[in-house]
Amino acid sequence: MGSGKSTVARRVAELMGYVYIDTGAMYRSVALKALRRAMSFDANGRPEIDEPLTTLASETRVDLRQKNGAQQVLLDGEDVTNAIRTPEVAQAASKVAVVAGVRKVLVAEQRRAGEKSGVVMEGRDIGSVVFPDAQLKIFLTASPETRAERRWREHQQKGDVIDLARTLEEVHERDRRDRERKTSPLVQAPDAVVVDSTAMEPEEVARLVVMLAKGKSADRPK
Repeated sequence: MGSGKSTVARRVAELMGYVYIDTGAMYRSVALKALRRAMSFDANGRPEIDEPLTTLASETRVDLRQKNGAQQVLLDGEDVTNAIRTPEVAQAASKVAVVAGVRKVLVAEQRRAGEKSGVVMEGRDIGSVVFPDAQLKIFLTASPETRAERRWREHQQKGDVIDLARTLEEVHERDRRDRERKTSPLVQAPDAVVVDSTAMEPEEVARLVVMLAKGKSADRPK
């Protein structure tokens, strides 16, 4: 959260002429739909909560499209590109993401979407679970304070009233939830390249990743 995944992934895809896929948008879309239906999120492995959310995910269609150089997110045909970026949806998505059934449904969709060559896929478990054989894996990180400030500024620019100290608490809580979930926890893949973006601008990070990707391509057997 707040490491710069989306910004960097979009820019890398642009620089390399690849397709950009934001898997987090899929979880946010399911969360938005669940919020609209006033469904419970605090799963804790209880079937009466997990099963309806899994059913909801399986009945949901999320399309990620490129429009005017940006990603457009369609939820059952509705443009929810902006609607899924609120703090409420972000928190709900992190809870929906711990449901094993939901992850199973969306991981299958992500694998289908990434079967084409030339894809930059962003998400917390892409290198460890979704595509363990990916040509290049980047584990992007930054200090909690830097990530909280980035997220806080993001919301400030949108006009959201949000407290920086509270944002830092949410970063720590989100990290804990992501790392401790039983299904697809947030872990660094053994062969992932760690990039710390704390003191780097997004363009610097993106160009570093492109350099690493080109190096991987050059190393591949002809």
